[in-house]
Amino acid sequence: MAHINFKHLRYFWIVAKEGGIARASKVLNVTPQTISGQLKLLEMDVGVNLFRKSGRNLVLTEAGQTALPYAEKVFQLEAELELALLGSPSNVGSLFRVGIVDAIPKLIVYQMIEPVLTPENRLRLVCQEGDVDSLLADLAVHKLDLVLTDCPVPPTLRLDLFSHPLGECGTVFFGVKELADRYREGFPGSLTGAPILMQSKESSLHSDLRRWFEAHRIFPSIKAEFDDSALLKVFGQKGLGIFNAPAVIERAVEQQFGVMPVGRAEDLRVQFFAISAERDLQHPGVAAITEHFRSLLSHETGKS
Repeated sequence: MAHINFKHLRYFWIVAKEGGIARASKVLNVTPQTISGQLKLLEMDVGVNLFRKSGRNLVLTEAGQTALPYAEKVFQLEAELELALLGSPSNVGSLFRVGIVDAIPKLIVYQMIEPVLTPENRLRLVCQEGDVDSLLADLAVHKLDLVLTDCPVPPTLRLDLFSHPLGECGTVFFGVKELADRYREGFPGSLTGAPILMQSKESSLHSDLRRWFEAHRIFPSIKAEFDDSALLKVFGQKGLGIFNAPAVIERAVEQQFGVMPVGRAEDLRVQFFAISAERDLQHPGVAAITEHFRSLLSHETGKS
């Protein structure tokens, strides 16, 4: 038997965890045809079939079920080796790798990780931003210690990960003074016809906002959608539309972008989660982040 190509093995592992080639192609950012070809090469190398078709899906063969836990160990060891090579053994424990879903506003990200950045905390922070699927895949193979997101682990994702609710808060709509003065009276009904800037369809905030508009029979004029929450606020700062943000950063948004509240929507809730590969939050950086941000959200809830 030829030596196993670990790139092919990684493709096998991701396909097995994601439950199919289509979802794996999104996580790996390669075409389904590429993945299919790599899997065939792996099966040729090991001399057995690792998957079989069941309708339109792929399921593991008996050989594939045997190979999967070994693949998981391989990539766990890879992550540990990468961590060990980043510094001396005495410094290995100081590295703290956090994945941040790009839909979360940057102001909230700072509030989340602020306790890790204190002078007395010796953790060295490494932040990685991206979409939820790719970040959770990295978390599953221990390339990350924690993922901060606005939604729990998707039930369709076949990864042994644990969602830890951090809390939730209401939403505030903001605009420059001219827009705030024009649309504040009669809020939220006043937003019918108002220029709105919103998150892209990939964000859970997009669908939540759409449902909120429908529930209140509001028909706004959507001017633009953004993947980057910071860019959305810059457009709002220039007076191009009204935008919404979680209430926990209301004061920071006002101060940084020079905008004013148009209205507050307590029934448009924003949730936050810390996702880890362990059921118990034992890493000191994980514990610091979760305790600190839960306290902030609890304070915000108390004010409302």
